[in-house]
Amino acid sequence: MNTIDLYGADWCPDCQRAKAYLKDNGIDFNFIDVDIDKSATAKVEEINNGKRIIPAVIVNDKPYTNPDNATLANVFGINQQGLVKLYGADWCPDCQRAKSYLQDNGINFQYIEVDKYPWAAELVEATNNGKRIIPTIFVNDKSYTNPDNSVLKTVLNIGHEAEKHIYDTIIVGAGAAGLTASIYIQRDRFSSIILEKKNIGGNAFLTEKIENYPGFTNISGPKLMQRMSEQAKTYGAKIETGVEVQSIEKKGAFFSVTSNMGEYQSKTVVLALGSTYRKLGIPNEVDLIGAGIHFCATCDGAFYRDKEIIVIGGGNSALEEGIFLASFCKKVTIVNRGSEFSASETYIEKLPSITNIETHMNKESLAFLKDDKGQFKGLKVKDRTTNKEEELYADGSFIFIGLIPNTDNVKDLIALNPQGFITTTALGETSVKGIFAAGDCREGAIAQVAAATGEGVLASYGIRQYFK
Repeated sequence: MNTIDLYGADWCPDCQRAKAYLKDNGIDFNFIDVDIDKSATAKVEEINNGKRIIPAVIVNDKPYTNPDNATLANVFGINQQGLVKLYGADWCPDCQRAKSYLQDNGINFQYIEVDKYPWAAELVEATNNGKRIIPTIFVNDKSYTNPDNSVLKTVLNIGHEAEKHIYDTIIVGAGAAGLTASIYIQRDRFSSIILEKKNIGGNAFLTEKIENYPGFTNISGPKLMQRMSEQAKTYGAKIETGVEVQSIEKKGAFFSVTSNMGEYQSKTVVLALGSTYRKLGIPNEVDLIGAGIHFCATCDGAFYRDKEIIVIGGGNSALEEGIFLASFCKKVTIVNRGSEFSASETYIEKLPSITNIETHMNKESLAFLKDDKGQFKGLKVKDRTTNKEEELYADGSFIFIGLIPNTDNVKDLIALNPQGFITTTALGETSVKGIFAAGDCREGAIAQVAAATGEGVLASYGIRQYFK
């Protein structure tokens, strides 16, 4: 049988994205939870050279580390026309011809060698009345025995490109800002599609607990973002995840948005690009990312249950996530460059009551430490007053020192400030008419979920005004 194993965890947003994509496209797979099956954690580390990176998808013994949806489409033969599986062999001329034709026309297909897998040969024989005829190609479970190119052209509708749908608005990013913009845009009777390269909810999805969103004294980030996405879909919004936008271009009256999953067209665009975690830029940091160094406690914290970790930072995120990690880690050491925390008093006041949190103030991070095997060992710091250096040992580290706007792909399209944030007018319009910005990527935005929803409303009003 075609064996597909997905190693992951329920708290992992990319695991949820991959699982949803496979389920939506009718791919059967075995889900193996690394939190429950400890041998699964060892398997993930083996696949990724010691790094705990999930999801890890293994297809017929071949591993794929955190594959995006475009990779999954290619591996499993997912197309708009359906699933395409080609059973063949490398020595077979007609197999080579069929593979080349599909590749030349941009058709994804799963290639399964009948010489390598006995079950594949048996399936081909069962399909062809006992004869081992290749290539045998399945399109949505309907078999075609050694089809010539004209048959493939007809079956897969090659060369008959459907007219592209033109949306009123394409929203790039499915965080709180993008989801809210979509809700308001749909209520105004405009059509919208949200393109999200990772998970619905953005950084808010990675937050274990939100205590300052109006109407909720305590709600998890994933639950709040799920409610927002459900509301957007209720009003008719379309959301596609695993779609990484590569370029945006104005073509006549419309915008053309090119992505890893194809081209989209719209009359307006909302850039709700969000932000990514800032790195320290110190020795050994890059080498140890995913293997002792992390940026999301909700995503990777479970790997350090009953272990000791270091949290670097002094703002809201550092203290909030440090407190969360302390609920299941043996010890949490918070290293802050400043002499005081910049977090809100709500978080600062909680620290003294948590016995397994230790704070190191006024310490500059110099380098991450490795052991003799090249694995994470700890952090070297320097006291900024005395210049005394010391080494702090732990099993892992989480960095929370701020965010960088995800605007690299639009830096040649619209105006940005020196820090890379998008400059806008009062209603969120950028330097290009018809393109709006909302959320963490916009200059002057406040990195809070409640503020992001307001940004989405602002952009929607800008679009309403634009269409007038």
